[in-house]
Amino acid sequence: MHRSAPRLSRILVCAAVPVMLVVAGCSSDSGDKKDTGSSTSPSGSGSAAPTVEPAKFSELPDACTSLGKKTITDLVPKAKTKGGTAGKSSDTSTRASCSWNGLDDNGVKGSQYRWLDVAFTRFASDQSLGSGAERATAEFTKQVAKARAAEDAQKVAAAPAEGVGEEATAVTYDLKKTGEDFKYATVVARTGNVVVTLTYNGAGYAGAKTPSGADILKDAQKAAKEAVASVGTKDADDETSPSASASAKTSDKSEDKSEDKSDGKDTEKDGAKSDDKS
Repeated sequence: MHRSAPRLSRILVCAAVPVMLVVAGCSSDSGDKKDTGSSTSPSGSGSAAPTVEPAKFSELPDACTSLGKKTITDLVPKAKTKGGTAGKSSDTSTRASCSWNGLDDNGVKGSQYRWLDVAFTRFASDQSLGSGAERATAEFTKQVAKARAAEDAQKVAAAPAEGVGEEATAVTYDLKKTGEDFKYATVVARTGNVVVTLTYNGAGYAGAKTPSGADILKDAQKAAKEAVASVGTKDADDETSPSASASAKTSDKSEDKSEDKSDGKDTEKDGAKSDDKS
């Protein structure tokens, strides 16, 4: 009986050792989890949300002046409105368009009809939607597909338009309407976060010869290149305008005066402290 008591004590002590080790292990795990959580928490320095690329252009040009007068005269010789007809838009800084049309009447030799339209669409960079350039690229693809799917179009063809913006595609097709054969050319181009879509078409009336599809395409590409070049001019004008410069100078002067006053007050305070000490 006396011998079994010490043995029982030793058994109880040994049984308690694993329990203590388990408790110690849990305590260690708890500390590790806490440290790991603090280094990967949303408020940590490594969890900043990625930023999208800033949009290249913040304004659109005036659509009706994006093409020069000579270009309009060459492409639409007898334009009804030489200054063009602006399309309706609730915000011309994101969407703008202008069109011209005219009939060049040559009497018994027939008449030549021409129609020209240019449209601009600008996309801002958005954290949830993507950068302006990415959004413009998607719109570019959409507009090319739309041109290729023109209703009742015949002999549809598409090819890259070299030297027009960062990327451009020219879509050509034939279309019969009002009893005449029309030749169409649509050039869709992208520059930065802006998409430019220019459509030019023509037909011969009263026995006049149908215009050459190659000529229509050539003129459309030339005009599209000019329209793309006009993008960004308004931004540049705003930066270098006299009013902007005057505003900047006024701001600089105000800051200088503010600093002078501040320096004067500090000097007076320092002088006052010196007098009190003396």
